[in-house]
Amino acid sequence: MPDTATVNVTPLEPFGAKIALPEYANNNPTKLTDDDFAKLKSAVLTHCVVVIPDQAQLSPNDQYLLTKRFDPSIPEPKDHTGGYGHGKEFHHDKSVLRKDGCTVKDQPQVQILGQGEFAADEPGNENGEAISLTHPSHTTFHHSPLSQSEIVNDKLTRFYRWHIDSALYDLSPPLVTTLLGIKVPPQSQKNYIEYDNGDKLELAQGATCFVSGQHAFERLSDDEKRFVLNTTVEYAPHPYIFIGPAKATSDGLTMVSEGKETKLDELPEWEPSKVKKLPMVWTNPETGKPHLQVHGCCIHKLHTTNEDGSVSTLELEDARNKVHSLMRPAIAPENVLPYAWNQGDLVVFFNQGVWHSVTGEFKGVNHGADEKRLMHQCNIASGKDPVNTTAIAA
Repeated sequence: MPDTATVNVTPLEPFGAKIALPEYANNNPTKLTDDDFAKLKSAVLTHCVVVIPDQAQLSPNDQYLLTKRFDPSIPEPKDHTGGYGHGKEFHHDKSVLRKDGCTVKDQPQVQILGQGEFAADEPGNENGEAISLTHPSHTTFHHSPLSQSEIVNDKLTRFYRWHIDSALYDLSPPLVTTLLGIKVPPQSQKNYIEYDNGDKLELAQGATCFVSGQHAFERLSDDEKRFVLNTTVEYAPHPYIFIGPAKATSDGLTMVSEGKETKLDELPEWEPSKVKKLPMVWTNPETGKPHLQVHGCCIHKLHTTNEDGSVSTLELEDARNKVHSLMRPAIAPENVLPYAWNQGDLVVFFNQGVWHSVTGEFKGVNHGADEKRLMHQCNIASGKDPVNTTAIAA
């Protein structure tokens, strides 16, 4: 029998863990003692994705407080609206993120995500008025999307966009993200992802897919490890606006280079000092393990320090091709955790240690009607950038 006096951790495959809360917490993770919270944080950083069941009643304020507790470096916001990991550009009219949800009015660090129309009194709608949600669909983001027949009849879907939650401009990447499933489709509804090499992945409709950055690094060749350990990723200014007119590759790893990106002098005002230049490898502060962490859709350039101290730079198209070659093996079916949601699941993931992707098509798939879903998401910009302290490969 599990110990009901403390946090219990049960590992999942290929990675991740399920959490059982101690009885005294009364099914509320914000009530954990400092010692038990330390166990929860260690589990998140070690297993990268943890699931706490039966949290449908967790309030947006409690979700915010829990998320914030993981990262003591988070600065106190100047007002109640501050801190959300994507900043104000989340809803910019030219951002690829603009339709990805709406903000909880009384807790703006928490976003309401999903699909469908929700009345003011429906569970999860905290805003006191009807809301309309649109599930991100690869059909509007990929260069060559699936047909509606493939989606409806063959139950096919795609990895929408492999990413790390972060503004990647001015703000530092959040340490963790919390994602709460309040209304989710039944796990019996299946989707399939077909790979370019003939592989196929079965997953529940709307599964959130995760890949371990640690495992991605471990699979690299010695030459590739040497490259990534010596490389800095320069992200585009206002990257989600920069890529707004462009389209993604069919695996969601990066963008197709057609010269369609927003020109730098046509972006909202930006400052060179706020452009994010981050190591390609981030060291896990709990385990000391190196994680390959790069947002392939938002990259602009790669800068690699050579053995003689000189620096070589790959510009946009070559940088995308290089990153794609490094990331593609990690998303093979056996390496992906396709998390199938139960109603009330709270997923806490180590945002600086995994990549994740939305999956599933929700428009017109339920006997011609839209599938409904509602979730609460919270991440908060860290007070410091991730670092690479891993020894450079010889």
